[in-house]
Amino acid sequence: MPYVTSPVVPCRLSALMKLYIKNMVSNSCKGIVLGHLNTLGLRSEQVELGQATLLEPLTSEQHHQLQLALLSAGLELVDAKKARLVEKIKAAVVMLVLEAELVPKMTHSEYLSGLLEHNYATLAALFAEVTGSTIEQYIIEYRIECAQKLLLYNELNVTQISYKLNFSSVAHLSNQFKKVTGLTPSAFRKTRLPQRSKRSTGNSVITFCNYVRFVGARRVTFEE
Repeated sequence: MPYVTSPVVPCRLSALMKLYIKNMVSNSCKGIVLGHLNTLGLRSEQVELGQATLLEPLTSEQHHQLQLALLSAGLELVDAKKARLVEKIKAAVVMLVLEAELVPKMTHSEYLSGLLEHNYATLAALFAEVTGSTIEQYIIEYRIECAQKLLLYNELNVTQISYKLNFSSVAHLSNQFKKVTGLTPSAFRKTRLPQRSKRSTGNSVITFCNYVRFVGARRVTFEE
């Protein structure tokens, strides 16, 4: 039965601002970006290759100053409109993976282009330009990330997890899981479970389902 998503979203998340940055190709670029953020008094939650998450939105002046600073280092902030569309693509992928039972049977490209009302080739080219990765690779990595969480909760077997995340078979899950992590799902569970605290057991699947509901509650409006 379809669940009802909760309308409550933590305020802290709404204040975060994600910036996409071109030409970040190494860890030294992360240091450069972090240095410029600190110089401008901008607090960051995380800086990764290709993006930075700030704790507060930028003012127009701060955006201008940061853009100039990054350009001097051969880096460049991605246009805000492009960045918003990339976030919409990622939000759509979350829905595609975590709400697989509610998504009509169609290809990923058909689903995304229909939901976002853009030609898939355009979406794919933009996503690759901004993130340096393909949409399909992002879908794979996100599904494997969810599979890892469910494996560590240790309340569903691999067959149940493959069904929940809409893999075509257990073999399909296992093959993709090993390509991403270097381990089979069973080996991953055996290796990581001893590291988890006893207090993390008990209501894990419920926690995962609540996470799904939370993500559903955060859906973006897929309109410009």
